[in-house]
Amino acid sequence: MSVTTSSWDDLLQGEEIAYLGTEPAREPRLAPLPDELHPCVRDALAAQGIGELYTHQRAAWDASQHGEHVVVTTGTASGKTLAFNLPVLDAIAREPKQRALYLYPTKALAQDQLRSLSTFRLQRLRAAIYDGDTETERRWQIRKWANLVLTNPDMLHVGVLPHHDRWGDVLSNLRYVIVDEAHVYRGVFGSHVANVLRRLRRLARIYGAEPQFLLASATISNPGELVERLLGVPATVIGEDGAPRAERTVVLWNPPLTDEELGLRASPLGEGSRVLGELVSRGLRTLLFAKSRKAAELIHRFTADRLGDTSRLSPYRAGYTPAQRREIEQRLSAGDLLGVSATNALELGIDVGLLDAVVSVGFPGTVSSLRQQWGRAGRRGHGLAALVASEDALDQYFMREPQALLGRRVEAAILDHENHRVLDGHVRAAAFEAPLDDTDKEILGGIALERAAQLPELKHTAAGYVWAGRDYPAARVPLRSTGMDPFTVVDRSTGSVLGLVEHERAYSTVHEGAIYLHLGEQFRVVALDLEARAALVEPFSGDYYTQAKKETMTAIDQARRTERRLGLELAFGSVVVSEQVVAYQKKSIHDQASLDLVQVDLPQTEFETEAIWFVPQPWMTEDLDSQRRLLGSLHAAEHSLIALLPLWAMCDRWDIGGLSTNVHFQTGAPTIFVYDGHAGGVGITERGFEAFEGWVEDTARMLAGCPCLLGCPSCVQSPKCGNLNEPLDKAGALALLERMLSSR
Repeated sequence: MSVTTSSWDDLLQGEEIAYLGTEPAREPRLAPLPDELHPCVRDALAAQGIGELYTHQRAAWDASQHGEHVVVTTGTASGKTLAFNLPVLDAIAREPKQRALYLYPTKALAQDQLRSLSTFRLQRLRAAIYDGDTETERRWQIRKWANLVLTNPDMLHVGVLPHHDRWGDVLSNLRYVIVDEAHVYRGVFGSHVANVLRRLRRLARIYGAEPQFLLASATISNPGELVERLLGVPATVIGEDGAPRAERTVVLWNPPLTDEELGLRASPLGEGSRVLGELVSRGLRTLLFAKSRKAAELIHRFTADRLGDTSRLSPYRAGYTPAQRREIEQRLSAGDLLGVSATNALELGIDVGLLDAVVSVGFPGTVSSLRQQWGRAGRRGHGLAALVASEDALDQYFMREPQALLGRRVEAAILDHENHRVLDGHVRAAAFEAPLDDTDKEILGGIALERAAQLPELKHTAAGYVWAGRDYPAARVPLRSTGMDPFTVVDRSTGSVLGLVEHERAYSTVHEGAIYLHLGEQFRVVALDLEARAALVEPFSGDYYTQAKKETMTAIDQARRTERRLGLELAFGSVVVSEQVVAYQKKSIHDQASLDLVQVDLPQTEFETEAIWFVPQPWMTEDLDSQRRLLGSLHAAEHSLIALLPLWAMCDRWDIGGLSTNVHFQTGAPTIFVYDGHAGGVGITERGFEAFEGWVEDTARMLAGCPCLLGCPSCVQSPKCGNLNEPLDKAGALALLERMLSSR
């Protein structure tokens, strides 16, 4: 069915519309199927009505047949899956003993791909999922029987590589490794996965195989560099998209002003629920992306209140059980659900059917992520893609300057696999898997061998460095976090497990008194057991939600690089960040008004990371004559720099923290810190150091057009900010940044 623009025309006519435009439809560019394609695969394609390929699919085939590693970076819904499936299916059709390994960042994506592969009905194809949900009795069968194994990096890391003797037949016949959603492998997670993939390459070589890697990614600016950092090998980049695209209406929606003098606007969550409700009421299948789990749950509740019906609505986020997530995915794909409010957990390529509209509430941090979300709109014909702005200064900048967003180049994905806090665990794991020696430098890198010599658990023998411990070192290394075990959320009235919360989020989200949202229902945390790592909750019917308040301290450990930049000394190096949740704010659901501030007593945590910091020259702050004005200006500058850094280093805003102070105990002067929000750092602020002038210029340009220059209320925008109770003086921040830029 084709959906026409008349379905939403009347919705896009108010003062809220900051931009309304159209992305034109694009005709497909086609190429013939390869002559050499195996007849069985050709017949399977014909049975699905596929008689030609898009040009990028054919380019990926040609490169793979030349033995090249390949990364395909075309748009959402452009057929990247077929681009990497085709070489694999052809190879297995010719020789069923050949093996392929498919890696997905989530279990849901592997389930989705297995369903897709089953539609080919190839007799020689034996595909199976091997992950944490696979029954024990089936695991040995899969190792012996399957020639296409779908798994995730976590299972590869702890369930396959340490037990490679059981996987000898797979490793010795490993022809292809597929890495889908490769852009996800950035930051801490990507740094870990890079080491896992290098360990896989090493073991495959030990077993006599040199597999080809075929990767698929959302559009990023550095796909070739990302592959080289992940694998240590060059790859052919296929980026010219030959797939068709339906016409798409693009709208930037700015919540209406509630106070013109202060520039205050209506709640973006309320506006998001309004847009979602209007689209659902028109029968349009809509996916809404929110920037946090709490926001996704609140928007669902607001929308349900508007429509008076929850039967065709659902929230979706991490922390749900696998069964809960799969039920939502299936209902959305089948059309049973019309409106889903989700976190970026649904940004990945899970097949959720044909969507009419996508609404992003708040800029997600990167242009690449926004385009990935919007790319799902219009699968049934003309689509609608909307961004509902938050009160954040960057969002408001884009509302005033739409082309600064719509014309902006996508960002680069960065990782640092040689960060010793990440690397050391994988060096131990590699030594457990096989002795490490100088021949491993080619794959693992020279620094891995240097670290091996310094790790006390490794013993140097004639064969190389070997593991001298008694446990499995891989089990010590979580890929997705630098934290410890997650906390379990338990409904004490029923004893049922509602979900999981990562250890590093627990103190700020499930502290005693916190309102925990789950599948649209509210629960109040009645106890947080730190030893058992469990939060006990009970149903709650109040009309407020909670927001944690933290105190942060940043201590300089070592300055690794210092340069004179923009008239001041800019430093990059290691710092120690101490954090403590000290209170939580109760806020009204209806108007976000602050109701009460409640003190809590929770342990302090600390971690070492990387940061940049600088001390403004006295003349740059000379008219910020009161200590309150000075601190407010430094605070606003810190927040604005944090808001813009994701546009220079592909990361989430929640990956970055900051602290500003009028007198730092080490520098003895006003100081601004911006730091990587993960232990050890992953190169985010180092990229900011390298691009400092452009980063500051973008930040000043954003602030120059900000209507709220009289000062803002207490900071609520960054969960890692160390000045949560301090004001934001954007006028002072703008003056500071402009004076820095005048020093060029």
